[in-house]
Amino acid sequence: MNALARNPLVALLLALCTACASDRAVIDQAADAHRELEPAVIDQGELANYIQELGHRVVDAAQAMSQEGYGGKEYTRPDAQWMFSDDLRFHLVASDTLNAFTTGGEHMYVYTQLLANCRSEDELAAVVAHEYAHVYGRHVHKGMNRQYAVLGGAVAAAILGHELAEENKEEWAAISGTLALYAGQFLSLGFTRDDEAEADQLGFDFYVRAGWDPARFGDFFQNLADQGYDEESDTFSDHPTLRSRVAAAQSRAAGLSPQAAAWRKPPVATAQRFAKLKQQALAAAAQKPKDQSLAVAQTLLASVPTCVAAKDPPEHHAARAQLKAAAAGQ
Repeated sequence: MNALARNPLVALLLALCTACASDRAVIDQAADAHRELEPAVIDQGELANYIQELGHRVVDAAQAMSQEGYGGKEYTRPDAQWMFSDDLRFHLVASDTLNAFTTGGEHMYVYTQLLANCRSEDELAAVVAHEYAHVYGRHVHKGMNRQYAVLGGAVAAAILGHELAEENKEEWAAISGTLALYAGQFLSLGFTRDDEAEADQLGFDFYVRAGWDPARFGDFFQNLADQGYDEESDTFSDHPTLRSRVAAAQSRAAGLSPQAAAWRKPPVATAQRFAKLKQQALAAAAQKPKDQSLAVAQTLLASVPTCVAAKDPPEHHAARAQLKAAAAGQ
C-alpha cells in the first residue's frame, strides 16, 4: 500500500465522497482547517475574550430559542446540542480582507479589517450572529454535499503533491505545498443566495434575542453599501444586494412583537471601549510575525467568498487563483 493510500486524510475524503455530510464530518473538517488558520488568530487576552463573550451571547440566545422549539425538531434533537457548546470558538484573525466566515463546525472567524469597518458593537454583533446562523442552519453541510466530488479529487491530488514536496525549497514551494493540501476544502467554501438569506433571518432573530438593538441589525450592510460594496443587481450573484438586506432587516425590526423590548441588554463593550478594542486589533495584527505559516493562513482567509458584501474583493480572486495553482502543482 503506497503512502497516499495510507494517508488518513485521503481515507476520510474517500469515505466522504460516498456519504452525506454529517455533523461529525463537518466538525472534524473545521478543526483540521483551523490548524492552518491558527497563525492568523489574535490571542491577545482582552480582544480574544471580547470576541468570545460576544459570540457566546449569540449562542446562548440561540440555545434558549431552540429549547422553545425554534427551527423545529432538527435543532432540538439531542445530537444538535454541540451547536450550543462551550467548545464553539469565535476568533479574531489578522487579515486585510473585509470578511467574516465559518467552516461550519466549532470555529467562526472575524477578520480585523471587518472589525475596523464596524462603527459600533451592534454592527459587529450582527455579523457574528449571521456567521453563527450559518452553523445553526448547517449551510456548510449543504455545500459539502454539493462539492464532494471536487473536494475529494482536488484535495487527494494535492495531498500527494504535498507529501512529495522536499524541504528547503523556495518560499513559494513551501507555501504552495500547504495551500494545495487545503485547496479543495477552501475552494468549495461558499454559500448560496438562499443560505445567505436564511442566515440573515436566523441571525436577526438571534441578535435581537441576545439583546442588541433590532433597528441596528442592517447598519453594517448599509455601511458597506455606502462604501461601494454593493451590486446593481443580484440576478447573477450568490448574494442578495446589500440594499435588499438592509430593507429586509428594517422590515423584520418593524414587525417585532412588543415582547422584544424585554430582551434588550447593554452592549458587551461601551462605545469608548469598542473604539479602543478596534485600535488594539489593528495593532495586534500588525505585530504578527511575517512568516510562511501566516502567509498560508492569510491566503486561505482571503480565498473565502465574501459573507458580508455583495461582491468579492480583488484579493479574493487572487487568493483563489493561488489555491488553484497550488492544487494543480504549479
